[in-house]
Amino acid sequence: MQRPVTMSRSEARFQGRTVLITAAGSGLGQGMALRLAREGAAVTIWDRDAAALERTVEEARAEGLTLEAQALDMKDGNAIKAAVETIAKAHGRIDVLVNNIGGSLHTPFRFLDQSDEDWERVMSVNVTACVRTTRAVLPCMVLSGYGRIINMGSKAGRFGSLFAGANYTAAKGAMQAFTLQIAQEFGPAGITCNTLCPGAILTPRVKGLLEERQTKEEREKVLQSIPVRRHGTVEDIAAAVAYLASEEAGFVNGASLDINGGQAMVI
Repeated sequence: MQRPVTMSRSEARFQGRTVLITAAGSGLGQGMALRLAREGAAVTIWDRDAAALERTVEEARAEGLTLEAQALDMKDGNAIKAAVETIAKAHGRIDVLVNNIGGSLHTPFRFLDQSDEDWERVMSVNVTACVRTTRAVLPCMVLSGYGRIINMGSKAGRFGSLFAGANYTAAKGAMQAFTLQIAQEFGPAGITCNTLCPGAILTPRVKGLLEERQTKEEREKVLQSIPVRRHGTVEDIAAAVAYLASEEAGFVNGASLDINGGQAMVI
C-alpha cells in the first residue's frame, strides 16, 4: 500500500486541475493517481482491468479521496476519443495527461525470437495508444491555453536493456521523439510535454519480469550497479510526475528525466 502524503490546503497545488492517467489500475499509474488526488486534482483513471480500477478507487476512498474510473480498451481509437470527450464535458477542461500505458507484454526478449506480431502489439500499446490519447486531449489544452503532458519512457529507450527486448526499447525511444515534437509544436500554446525515463521500479509486474529473465546472481549484480544501491519505488515516480504536472515546471519542456538512481552513469 502506498504511504499517504499529507498535504495542507496551501499545498493542494492541483486544486481545480483535471488530470487523466492511463493504465492506472495498479503499479505506477495507481501511485500517480493517488499522489495527484492527495494534492487536490480531479483525477480520471483508465485501465482495461475493471477490477483493478475498482481496487484503486477503493484505496482512494479509504483515504477520503475520489477518483473517476473508466474501463477502456485503448486499442480502440474511437473509444479513446469518446472517453476524452466525456471528461471534457464533465469538467470543462483537461489540464494534465499522463500517458502511462505501456509494457513489453511478455514478448520474447531476444530480437530474432520476436515476430512481426510481437512488434505490432508492443508498438500499438506503447506508442499508438499514447498518440491517439494525446491527439484527443490536445484540443482541450489548446482551448484553455494550458497543459502538461507526461509520457512514460524508460531507461531501456535511452540505453538499451538487459531484460526488455528490442521492440520495447524501440517503442520507448519513439515516445521520446514524439515528446520532442509535441513540446516544440505546442509549447507556444502554453503546453509542455516531457518524458519520464525510469530504471527498474519494483512494481509486482517488474519484479516478476526480472525473476523470469534474470538469475538471482544477475539481479544482485544489477542492484550493485545502481549508485544509490536500491531499486526505484512507485513513490519515486509519483513525485516526479507531480513536479512535471505542476505549474512550477512550466519552463521544463521537451525534457527526458532519468529516474534510475544514477545507474545510467555507469553503463
